[in-house]
Amino acid sequence: MKKVFDTGNAAITEAAIIAGCQIYAGYPITPSTEIAENMSRRLPQAGGYYVQTEDELAGLYTCLGASLGGMKAMTSTSGPGYVLFSDPYGWGISSEIPVVIIDAQRVGPVSGITGAPGQGEFYLSRYPTHGGNYETIVLAPNSVQEAFDMTVRAFYLAERFRTPVTILADQLVTDGWESFEIPETADELKEKGLEIVERKVNCGPEFFPASDEIDIPPVVLGYNTGAACSDWTPTEEGYDIEDPVAHLKHSYRLVYKIRNHRELIDRHEAWFMEDDPEIVLVSYGSPSRVVTSAVKAARAQGIRAGAIRLQSLWPFQDQLFEKKTKYLVVELNFEGQLVREVQRATGENKDVHFYGKCGELPGVHELLQAMKEILSDQKITFEKFVSEAW
Repeated sequence: MKKVFDTGNAAITEAAIIAGCQIYAGYPITPSTEIAENMSRRLPQAGGYYVQTEDELAGLYTCLGASLGGMKAMTSTSGPGYVLFSDPYGWGISSEIPVVIIDAQRVGPVSGITGAPGQGEFYLSRYPTHGGNYETIVLAPNSVQEAFDMTVRAFYLAERFRTPVTILADQLVTDGWESFEIPETADELKEKGLEIVERKVNCGPEFFPASDEIDIPPVVLGYNTGAACSDWTPTEEGYDIEDPVAHLKHSYRLVYKIRNHRELIDRHEAWFMEDDPEIVLVSYGSPSRVVTSAVKAARAQGIRAGAIRLQSLWPFQDQLFEKKTKYLVVELNFEGQLVREVQRATGENKDVHFYGKCGELPGVHELLQAMKEILSDQKITFEKFVSEAW
C-alpha cells in the first residue's frame, strides 16, 4: 500500500486511473481545476486521453460519447459548471451510459466565492435534468481518503447500474491536504473493500430491457452490436418510439434498477446511537468532521448526543430517521436542503432543526450551544452580522 500526502483532487485522479478511467474531458473551474491538471499529466502516462473542452457542457457530452465507444470516462466541475450539465445528464441517465461526475461544491449562489466550501447542489444532484422518472446515485466524501475510495466505488457502481454516478464533494475535501493510501495490488484493493468492474459490451438484441436487473453490459456503439442510442423513449431494441406503454417500462427501469438494489449503494456512519440519544446531529461532507467533535464534547458535558453522517445521499436513506428524538441538521448553506429530506423522513415524529453556515465550517462551540438551546426548547441563536455605519 503506497501512502501519499496530497489533495483530494490528486486522490480522485489516482483513484480514477486505478478504476480504469481511459478518458477525462472537462473545463477547468475552481476548486476542481487540479483534477483536470492532474489528469492531463497522469492519464497519458496510463495510456488514456485528456481532452480540454470549450465548456462544461461539451466536457460531459465528450465523456458520454467516449463511454458509448466502450471507454470508462470521468469529468469534474464546480457549482456554476455543474448546472450546465443538465442536458447531457439526461442523455446519460435515460440512455443508461456509465460515467463518473465530480462536483466540488463551493459557496454560492452562482459564482459565489471560488475558494470557500458550500453545499448548494444537494437537490440538484438528485434532479440534475428535466422530465423526472429516474433515480440518481450520489456519494459524499468527507476526507481525502474517502475521495479516493468513493471515486473507485463510483466507477464500480456506474458499470453495474449503467448510469452516471455523482460524487458530491466540497472545496475543503478537494483542496484539502491529507495522507491517503493507494492500493498497489488486487489484494490490497480487496483489503480496502474496493472492487473494479471491467467494461463489457452489450451484444443485444435487447439493449434496454424492461426490468430492474443490474449487471447488464452497457450499450456500446460499434463492435458489430447493431446498438442504437438516443434520448427518446426506446424500445427494448433501442429504437425511438412514442408509446406510453414503452415509456412506462423504460421509466420503471430507470427508477427501480436503483431502488431495488440500494443495498449496494446505501452507506452511512453513526456515533452514539445505541443509548437512545436525546438529540441527533445529521450531516454529510466536511461539516461532519466538526459534528463528530461536537457530539463528543456534548457527551463529555452529559448531553446524550448522537450523530448520523451520510456517505451516500441519493437514494435518500429514510430508514435512518425512524427514531423519535430531536434532530439537528448541519449544512454549509443558509436555506437548508438536507434538512427538508430529514423532515420528510421523520414523518409524524418530526422534531427537526437546522444550523446553516455559508462559506466556512461551524465551530464546535456553536453546535454545542445550538444543542443546548434545542434541548431547552429555545430558539437557536445564530451569529449576527454587524455592518459599519457610514
